[in-house]
Order: sequence, then structure tokens, then C-alpha cells
Amino acid sequence: MSSTKRQQTMAKRERERAVEEKRTLKRLKKQAAKAEKAAGGPMADGPMADGPMADGPMADESTSAEPTEAEPNVE
Repeated sequence: MSSTKRQQTMAKRERERAVEEKRTLKRLKKQAAKAEKAAGGPMADGPMADGPMADGPMADESTSAEPTEAEPNVE
């Protein structure tokens, strides 16, 4: 065995950060669904949860969490 510790690579840190972000987003999505169901929203109706509205608001949250570059004005 080696007596020295190996330094963690940047790639490993990035992978771990990506996994943590994915877990956080999943947890937030579950909490939002639970809150909406408790409030009697569309998620509580059952069959509507499988429709196109099931991932409507949550799809926007994943993109808003990341900083975006300003789009150039094309005129």
C-alpha cells in the first residue's frame, strides 16, 4: 500500500458535482409534486399526471438553474 494520499482529479470533482446536482433536482421535483398533490393540483388527479403537463414546470426549472449566455440579437 502507498503511504501517500493521491490528489483528487478535477474530472472526479466534476462528476461528483454533477451527481449532487442531479440528486438535488430530483429531490426538488419530488417535493414540488408532493406539495402540488397535497394542494389538490393537477398532479392529484391521477391520469393527468401522465399527460404532457407532468413535466411542464419542472422542465423549466432545470434550465433556469444553469446560467445562460445572452442570445445575440439577429436582425
